Amino acid sequence: MSAHHLKFEQIRRVYSEAVTKAPGLARWLTAAGVSPADISGPEALSRIPVLKKERFLAMQAEAPPFGGFLGAEPSQLGHIYVSPGPIFEPSLGDDPTGHGMKWMFAEAGIGPSDIALNTWSYHLLPAGLLFDQGLRACAATVIPAGTGNTELVADLLITLRPTAFLGSAAFFRTVVDHLRRSGRNLPADWSLRHAFLAGEFGDWAATRKVIEAEFHLKTWTCYGTGDFGLIGYEVAAEEGYRIHPERYVQICDPDTGLPLPLGEAGEIVVTTLTPGWPLIRFGTGDLGRATELGSDGGVERLAGVEGRVSAARKIREIFVYPDHVRRIANQVAGVQEARLRFGRCGNRDVITIEILPAPNAEVAEEEVGACFRSLTRLRADHVVRVADSSAFTFPDLIAEDRRLSSP
Repeated sequence: MSAHHLKFEQIRRVYSEAVTKAPGLARWLTAAGVSPADISGPEALSRIPVLKKERFLAMQAEAPPFGGFLGAEPSQLGHIYVSPGPIFEPSLGDDPTGHGMKWMFAEAGIGPSDIALNTWSYHLLPAGLLFDQGLRACAATVIPAGTGNTELVADLLITLRPTAFLGSAAFFRTVVDHLRRSGRNLPADWSLRHAFLAGEFGDWAATRKVIEAEFHLKTWTCYGTGDFGLIGYEVAAEEGYRIHPERYVQICDPDTGLPLPLGEAGEIVVTTLTPGWPLIRFGTGDLGRATELGSDGGVERLAGVEGRVSAARKIREIFVYPDHVRRIANQVAGVQEARLRFGRCGNRDVITIEILPAPNAEVAEEEVGACFRSLTRLRADHVVRVADSSAFTFPDLIAEDRRLSSP
């Protein structure tokens, strides 16, 4: 049987089983006029509408906690992650790979001789534990550092001498700056050989080359989301991301949802072939383009992520949605309207919330900041009052203000 037929046979098998347990999924397919048995190829799959994350948030709110998409028994779950939204992401307990993250580490040659310092969050968000599981699947030793605490992380790089660092590129730079201010001679004073870093929009390849040359190490990255875990991973001597074999990826027109030709930019749409959390034709909201297609019509290699096609914006590695900003006005007494703008300053994103108070209302800026933090887990740097709607810096609920960015 060809690879084309094998992949769609797996899709039919996974989703035929899933609809018996996941009423939300069953309704979604029925509304599209598609049954799992119909999904014999890319044309049939593409009859199913792209499920946008904003719509999925609403579905989870209507049928908590999983929107009727859980294709497993609750007793089979190992973790339930909670991403800002909130959006709930279940994880089966029998998955030892970190939702496929081991593919990235195995390709990088990570093994029993490696010690990895993991600075991703282990609190509610999936990144910390998924990377941890992927590393352990490769028999590496993990230091579960979590986020923040720059001084301690910097000290651990020297005292425990890990061979791999995991974290955002911005935090890596923050730790490096701290070590240099402390008089450390880098890279002579540490043992790092690998840095697994989150990508940044813009010339990310150039940024990586600078880091590799400066610190004599190899940088790696991957493409993944909290919904799926790993989607694509890097292979040495190849450009872009090789697609995880249990993901079917399409590049689609953001408006019509139809697949686009090779090389054309569109929304990255993913169907998982693993049971338990059966997301089919799920729109990531990320903009990308395929550089190689398989015989089954799916993306084999992805050039990278070029931006966002949805209104959500990624700030300090967390997605912030327009609804988060609307809810500030709904939840904080005296706030009539709100806007959020952000810009880059040094190694971090600066967040400013602009609010329009209702007439004669007293609004505590601390309450605005606390509300935003409860919704997104991000701390705003500034809360600014405006006199009327025309005084908002930008008309959009969320906007990048490049005037804030440092050169």
